[in-house]
Amino acid sequence: MQLSAPIHVLKRKAKLLQRGSDIALHEALNQVAEEEGFASWSHLVSSPWQRTPSQEILARLEPGDLALIGARPGHGKTLLGLELSAKAQDIGRRGYFFSLEYLERDIAKRFDALGFDPNIINTKVLIDTSDDISADHIKGRLSGETEPALIVIDYLQLLDQKRTNPELKDQIKSLQT
Repeated sequence: MQLSAPIHVLKRKAKLLQRGSDIALHEALNQVAEEEGFASWSHLVSSPWQRTPSQEILARLEPGDLALIGARPGHGKTLLGLELSAKAQDIGRRGYFFSLEYLERDIAKRFDALGFDPNIINTKVLIDTSDDISADHIKGRLSGETEPALIVIDYLQLLDQKRTNPELKDQIKSLQT
């Protein structure tokens, strides 16, 4: 079961409820827990649910948001991006994954390692590993898209590595027009 807000926010809600009425804090906590679908506050805080980082990010994304994921090499940025694109349908979006670093077969292996069926490639998640990936390529690829989309670009710095592509700052300017 997914909570409507993090536990600390729900606890704050209960404290405000307690202050605004003449009830004890434990009663306010239980009331908030019942609103979340639990029998009591103790059941809510001891529930086995844990949001994964991808679920946390997806819960916070609004249409038009841009999220940049940065970390040192080998810390799971690509896996997180793949998981986000695979779970995009959970928030009513189509997943896209653009990569200049990996081939489709490598991505299929990574989906399998994450516990996703590799057959979701190009059915639920559209994968593009073309050497022509650039801002214009991505823009062209998405131009006919009518569904909301979640787009992952792995990884951004490689977009301007081809000598035929303009510098990344110029590509970003072209996206804004």
